[in-house]
Amino acid sequence: MKKPFSIKSLCVWLLVCFVMMNNTDAWAQIPVTTPQPVSPRAQKRYEIDAKRTGTDPNSEDALPRSREFLRIDSTYYVGWMYEGMYKFNHAADYLGFKNASVPLARSLQTLERDYRKELATRTPDLATFFPVFKYQLDYTMVAYYLLQCYMNMEDAEQANALLRRALKWNFQRDFYLDVYNYLAWNVHRNRFYTSKKFSFLKNSIDENEALANRFLDSGYRRIIKNAAFNAHIFQPGYEKQDKMSVYHYKSILCSYNFSIDSAAYYFDLMRGSGVFPHNNYATFRMICGDFREAEKEYQEAAAQESGDKRLKEYIYYSSVLDIYKAQPKQGIELLKAMIQANGSTPGFGWYNIGLARSMFYDGQMEESRRYITKAEQFKEVHIGTTLGQSHYDFSIQLNKLMNKETEFEMKRFENANWWYNPSVLGDMAQLKAEKFLQQFLIINQFAQNPERDRVVYKLFSTESTVTWDEIWYLIRDFSTHFFLDKFEKQSQTDKRKYIRKYYDLFVARLYMKQSNYKKAKDMLDNILRSPDTDLEFEKLFIARVFEAEVTCNQELKNERAANEFMYRMYQEYPQLLPYTGFKPNMNLHVGPVNDKEDALVLDRLKKCNINWVTDRAIAAPDVYVNFYRKGKTKTIEYTVVDASGNTIVEKQSFSWQKPDEAGVALAYRLFNIGGKSAEAEETETKDTKAGKENS
Repeated sequence: MKKPFSIKSLCVWLLVCFVMMNNTDAWAQIPVTTPQPVSPRAQKRYEIDAKRTGTDPNSEDALPRSREFLRIDSTYYVGWMYEGMYKFNHAADYLGFKNASVPLARSLQTLERDYRKELATRTPDLATFFPVFKYQLDYTMVAYYLLQCYMNMEDAEQANALLRRALKWNFQRDFYLDVYNYLAWNVHRNRFYTSKKFSFLKNSIDENEALANRFLDSGYRRIIKNAAFNAHIFQPGYEKQDKMSVYHYKSILCSYNFSIDSAAYYFDLMRGSGVFPHNNYATFRMICGDFREAEKEYQEAAAQESGDKRLKEYIYYSSVLDIYKAQPKQGIELLKAMIQANGSTPGFGWYNIGLARSMFYDGQMEESRRYITKAEQFKEVHIGTTLGQSHYDFSIQLNKLMNKETEFEMKRFENANWWYNPSVLGDMAQLKAEKFLQQFLIINQFAQNPERDRVVYKLFSTESTVTWDEIWYLIRDFSTHFFLDKFEKQSQTDKRKYIRKYYDLFVARLYMKQSNYKKAKDMLDNILRSPDTDLEFEKLFIARVFEAEVTCNQELKNERAANEFMYRMYQEYPQLLPYTGFKPNMNLHVGPVNDKEDALVLDRLKKCNINWVTDRAIAAPDVYVNFYRKGKTKTIEYTVVDASGNTIVEKQSFSWQKPDEAGVALAYRLFNIGGKSAEAEETETKDTKAGKENS
């Protein structure tokens, strides 16, 4: 989940100016004093203060201004503040944030040294508060940026020490630094550690979450307590804005702990406030199974984007929704555009994980492997999010396991005679061994994860960075009895009505592992009768139910039903079929064959694991293939429609050179793997590219 950059940072100056301009009585209270001789140091600091009024510390002019200020008076905190903020705004890795922390820490230290009295002042009197206001405001701003440096450096201990240090000043308003909220955030972000790792933590996730909630409660009480001091200084109703920050973090904690009603309550309190967190609310709706609303809210989050350097969660999770909708090509375009626009800035690794996943569900396995390798080799910086390195590593390793599993299935799809082909059998044996090694690696890593019950075994969690379908790849080969008991209980007790059917699907599949196909089929039939399935946004779910129905009906010797469900699976999500081990039925219609090479392409196509049928009683899509020549260029055009004439695979073409590669590439393309998307035309001039995508 994502925390706000700074809810008050954009409006605090405007708020104060508004109050001062409109509170004429307060201005009248400020005493007029006779000017006194000032010291040379005071003159220098007055000069710096005068010059800083025209330069935003977040602007590009902050660095030259900082140098000028330090030349005038290096003992004054302002020059160090400007330097630190400039470096922070240009940092994108550990070293950058570490460099920014040095001048920020010096600025804070100088402020505390020179203005202790001003920082410690608490008063309901505007005349007394006004002279000290700028020092308290600057302190919270410097401390906020320094805190972000420590958090982006993953130095939670220093972050906690800084917050405790700021808390001692007991400001009557926190301005940029909501101390208790950030104390809660720091605990929640590191909830899976214990006091052995960080001294401020408790010794379990539950205890840490309870501590974070207590911090938020303290922050809320502090806002109410400070209202007595601020009522005559700030605009009436100012405290409502401060409370929004508390509600924001409360909604994060409640969503994480599956307190669905409480989370909805806090989101409702923020609605219409101008700081409503569309990204977090979208993720909340997503874990509730309301994918349609989640997509709408992610689009709102995109419009709300502040442009700061961090993972754009709405991009990452929108690509997941595209997978659920059987539109992985749309997610591929989205993620590629984000990578191209942002380069190797924070979030680059996450986008590559998302791209590898989208390629996987589009059937482009070589591309999936390529992008997951990029993610693995990239040192990601986890800025402003609870998604940390453990989530990152787990997502990578699980994607690699899925790729290993699918490489094995590719051998079967590309070679209908795999079971008596020694070369193919040897490759499959090697892939099986590699898969076991990958499983062993993940399980060893996973066994040390205290969050597995909340984030993995609990389908759809705010902290999950993988899809529900990926979880099945993790558990499918392990401890059937253990997971059967766990998911049966979840199906009965989970309060999210749209999610229960996902547990039911897992339970049915686990019964299939026990060869109890009759019971599994009864469960699958009930799932298909459920009115709580969104036919547009849950195509992946529907396709997986159809896949399980195929297996059950095959085992129960009901071939007609098996063929029907296989056909319906193709209609819903054709990219999945080549990797299921099934032999899909298809009606082949071929145009004129120009020469022997065209015939060789068809011959290789027919050696793939596809059942070419002519009997119209067997449910199967119609495949249309045509061969063309233009000079030396050889082109294959193809399209696939269902029995009702609906287009499943758009009419497309690709050039080719080698018949063997072209035949395999064509086999995959008939399942909408690779090729162009409906949204963007793609021209391919070499079949070697198609072969690499699909071999």
